[in-house]
Amino acid sequence: MLASRQRIMIKAIIFDFDGVLVESVDIKTKAFAKLFETEGEEVVGKIVDYHLRHTGVSRFEKFEHFYSNILNRPLNEETLKNLCKRFSELVVDEVVNAPFVNGALELLENQSKLFKCFIASATPQDELEEIVRHRDISNHFIRIYGSPKKKTDIVRDILSIHKLLPDDVAYIGDAMSDYEAARANSAIFIARINDNESIFDNMDCLKVKDLVNLKAILDTL
Repeated sequence: MLASRQRIMIKAIIFDFDGVLVESVDIKTKAFAKLFETEGEEVVGKIVDYHLRHTGVSRFEKFEHFYSNILNRPLNEETLKNLCKRFSELVVDEVVNAPFVNGALELLENQSKLFKCFIASATPQDELEEIVRHRDISNHFIRIYGSPKKKTDIVRDILSIHKLLPDDVAYIGDAMSDYEAARANSAIFIARINDNESIFDNMDCLKVKDLVNLKAILDTL
């Protein structure tokens, strides 16, 4: 007689922010293009391509890559600080006003008392907290994590601090960095698909177009 499969009971959800809770990926793409528009179309194309292939990676790491591997010139601390300041100026207001991913706000409003909810983002911590506060959703999250903390470390800390098992946690992301953070900690990963199908083509994971039916999906695990 076959043993019955033990049902997983999700206790916590970790959300990436851009592209998972808020439709803001294009905002970041346009900001990178704007910052380097004087370098010419070819350079901008390479920068945008790298950004889109590495969503979920901090802007600090991206700027370092752009200078080392595309512009081929040194990046000093003052220039990096100025780039980050200008990038923030370009994106914050737009991200604050960007639409929610379909179903995201309803999920938070209806389920954040049932699940422990967290954000794990590559956006700088202070900026992320400001955006979440202005969007008036801070109260739905146990904690909000941004860079420079790595996503793999964020998941590990959540498991440890809140005494959660990997099967207790669902991580919703739209980038390889999200998948890798969940996998490194053996958490359940669900990919939000939106013009990023190629990233997850060969990945063995659940895939959703939006968050409308996420609660029902979690209930079936």
